[in-house]
Amino acid sequence: MKQLFLSVSDGSVNVAETPAPTVKENTVIIETLYSVVSAGTERSLTSFGGKNLIQKAMERPDQVKKVTEKMSTDGILTTVEAAFGRLKDPMPMGYTAVGRIVEIGKGVTEVAVGDTVAAVGQAYHSEVNRVGKNLVVKVPDEVEDLRQAAFSALGGIALEGIHQAEVVPGESVAVVGLGLLGHITARILDAYGCDVIGFDVADKTLPDTRLKAFVNSTDDHAAELARSLTQGRGVDKVIITAAADSNAPIDLAEEITRDRGTICMIGVTRMELDRRPFYQKELSFKIARSYGPGRYDSSYEEDGVDYPIGYVRFTEGRNVEEFLRLLATKRLTITDLITHTLPFSDAATAYEMITKNPRQEKYIGVVLKYEENAAKWDSVVKNEEAVNKRIADKKQLNLGLIGAGLFARTTMLPVMRAGGLYHFKGLATTGGIASAQANEVFPFDYTTNDYRKLLEDADIDLIAISTQHNSHAKFIVEALSAGKNVYVEKPLCLTLEELERIEGAYRKSTGELFCGLNRRHAPLIKEIKKELQTDKIPAVYDYIANAGYIPPEHWTQDESKGGGRIIGEAVHFIDTIQSLDGSELVEVNLSFAANPAYPKKDNAIISLRFASGAVGTVLYTSMGSKKYPKEQLRVFSNGSVYVMDNYVGLSKYGSSKKKETKLKQDKGIGDEYRYIFDVVNGKRKNRIIRDVFVSHKLLIKELEKYKNGCNESI
Repeated sequence: MKQLFLSVSDGSVNVAETPAPTVKENTVIIETLYSVVSAGTERSLTSFGGKNLIQKAMERPDQVKKVTEKMSTDGILTTVEAAFGRLKDPMPMGYTAVGRIVEIGKGVTEVAVGDTVAAVGQAYHSEVNRVGKNLVVKVPDEVEDLRQAAFSALGGIALEGIHQAEVVPGESVAVVGLGLLGHITARILDAYGCDVIGFDVADKTLPDTRLKAFVNSTDDHAAELARSLTQGRGVDKVIITAAADSNAPIDLAEEITRDRGTICMIGVTRMELDRRPFYQKELSFKIARSYGPGRYDSSYEEDGVDYPIGYVRFTEGRNVEEFLRLLATKRLTITDLITHTLPFSDAATAYEMITKNPRQEKYIGVVLKYEENAAKWDSVVKNEEAVNKRIADKKQLNLGLIGAGLFARTTMLPVMRAGGLYHFKGLATTGGIASAQANEVFPFDYTTNDYRKLLEDADIDLIAISTQHNSHAKFIVEALSAGKNVYVEKPLCLTLEELERIEGAYRKSTGELFCGLNRRHAPLIKEIKKELQTDKIPAVYDYIANAGYIPPEHWTQDESKGGGRIIGEAVHFIDTIQSLDGSELVEVNLSFAANPAYPKKDNAIISLRFASGAVGTVLYTSMGSKKYPKEQLRVFSNGSVYVMDNYVGLSKYGSSKKKETKLKQDKGIGDEYRYIFDVVNGKRKNRIIRDVFVSHKLLIKELEKYKNGCNESI
């Protein structure tokens, strides 16, 4: 299928060929009929992409702050590489469309195959979209012009602003900014029986947008005109739909609003509020969050958990439902707002018009229409250009990657490419976005939405798995059973039953198994290990992981998806200590902190005991400052102390003090991939996997005590 992407690095818009997404639980697959190009939102995105680095930094000072904090702890080179890596990720464009359902997932009962639905949020400019069930609404048969339903996200934004402003029928409402969103908002308000006064810097009135009056917002007498239209009172409510770099819309709203009135922002402007008018009139200011309650809530948008109507009347989905009701009853019509309907193949023209507009065309609503294309359902898309450019290197391992999340795109694939040991043969994902983002920078010979194609490909030497943690065991077992060598990002699995299945599959398989616990391969860790004599003198290990805060709703915090942060990340640090000691890990004890401000289990002390007599602790916390290094290791042994600082520096204290500092952080990922390469080619024995089995078994057993309520937090 074809999908539209924005290059954040230069602002260009490109169509990518990628396999169609596959259905998941609580989602539907939609064959797109029309999608809307949002002149405001998408123009600002392309404009941002076209700016140079300094201009981007000035526009996003919050991101600059994050970069400078990372530089102070991880080093300049590491931070610069990470920042430029993120800029290479193409961004899917679009967010509102109408289409026909071709497949429904488990848990979907409100719509059926064949239904024509409006879709928001996850409805990209793409021939096929996978959308959560709460983000689709069946289009009533009475909506004759289906293109109108494609504007449902904009209708939802307008309605959420109206609800946030608590508009009452019969009130006078000012709409500041008469672009596409402004006209839709004004028409809905008129349908609800309000007197609407439109404000803009130019007269953009339209016959079907019934305004009580239009006022030029630059008029020195704008406030007086507003009062004259409202019996000297001022408007009851103001809804700002404008997109502007100035504070003028806010200043105007403060002047024209009556005593104890409400101002609601659904556009994008500066927000410098003057205390005096707000105090003197006791004004209320509100911001509507996109389409309504549920927006940005993963449980609502991804897991399909709806809010009870008794508590939330107008959710994100029910706002779309209301917009479609207004269209179906003819109380609202927006057909005249659609000035351009272009074929999807001509999307570049649409973006040229909303950005540069070389022909000086007048436009409001711009719609893309999708033509028939049987090839959009192909499960495998070959990259002929990548294959033709390839110079055969029989020494390389052919890689098949399942999943293309952030780690794979920003770390795994860049490091593998830099090492020159791997050829990117096949990529499998369940959605078109991830495969297109990975393929843009790291072209594979082919991409597919069926991971079994990789297992059946005799040319693939190594299957790499970079998916959500709860799927690791399934893919490992199937790949090992197919005789493939397997590299999986940590953790191996989430349960003891899964671990048992993996061990059984590994014993029977001709393939090797590797887990992405890379820190044991880091040069500074190897340097410490070289000087220790753990076979003669036990050591004491202390690892501090200043992991940082992750919101409770993040998938890694969900024990059913990510297993929690201890199994998801702290296993790294256990393995690092395990590699240094060299003897068998015999005991793991876990204690969680009880802190109501940090309710998730991501603040813990993990105590370790080894067969050598050595002991260790991992202090894992989300409570620390980002300015403090993320990882520190202290090793005490035989009168010496080794302090490793975030894989950038190493200090040795003995008869004298020595310190070395590296320009670039090195957590051992490159050396880990060299190790995998060597094992698969028979140059080394895979002795590490036994440590991984042991550490996972002991840690999972300890975690299950907390799941079963046998232990209390400290």
